[in-house]
Amino acid sequence: MPDVRAQQVHFLKAACSSCSVMELCLPIGMTGQEVERLDTLIVQRFKVKKGATLYRAGDPLRSLYAVRIGSFKTSVLSVDGREQVTGFQIPGEMLGLDAISTDLHACNAIALEDSEVCPIHFAHLEELAHELPSLQHNLNKILSREIVRDHDMLMMLGNMNSDERLAAFLLNLSQRLNIRGYSSTDFVLKMRREEIGSYLGLRLETICRGIAHLRDQALVEVSGRDVKILNLEGLKQLIAGCHRPPVC
Repeated sequence: MPDVRAQQVHFLKAACSSCSVMELCLPIGMTGQEVERLDTLIVQRFKVKKGATLYRAGDPLRSLYAVRIGSFKTSVLSVDGREQVTGFQIPGEMLGLDAISTDLHACNAIALEDSEVCPIHFAHLEELAHELPSLQHNLNKILSREIVRDHDMLMMLGNMNSDERLAAFLLNLSQRLNIRGYSSTDFVLKMRREEIGSYLGLRLETICRGIAHLRDQALVEVSGRDVKILNLEGLKQLIAGCHRPPVC
């Protein structure tokens, strides 16, 4: 269960059939009757305050969490106590997949802003997936997508310089937001520069220099957390020689 001592939780009734990100989540491609059966697994969704922990490393697996509103970061602590960011999740994406292999969460999940999630009891989800091939198919696709993301991240860290990593990060976020109906060129970063640096394996000063370099090339304009992509094709060309764009 989420750490209720670290957050204020507001429970709400849930229904996949009326959710704005249904077409990006587990119900994608399912019939109305199948979605209704999935609805029965989500008794109530709940809000997670900015900075609150949804689950911690070492917590037992009870549920997967579909992000309905807001955004999260996942992270682990290094041996010296430093935070290593492992990912950022936005509406329509799933949290908790890290615990499926061991039944224990391998990372912390923390809200980057006031957010809302739909908990899906994992044991019940497995039972229903046995009965609904479409649900099992969607779950497999989500797991596969996570594996591909991990591969892309390793390729990025191994093959790209700092400016290319930053360009790939902004391009990936742009694509993911665009799929959700938001602008692909004007958006707000919910994470801090330090968190982006941790995710990309770069120091804070390197992130700041990278932003300046992209600005000097008339590719992006960044003011605080507000991002304006001036040349999407230019960003793609910057990373085209070393790596394909990260998956959404």
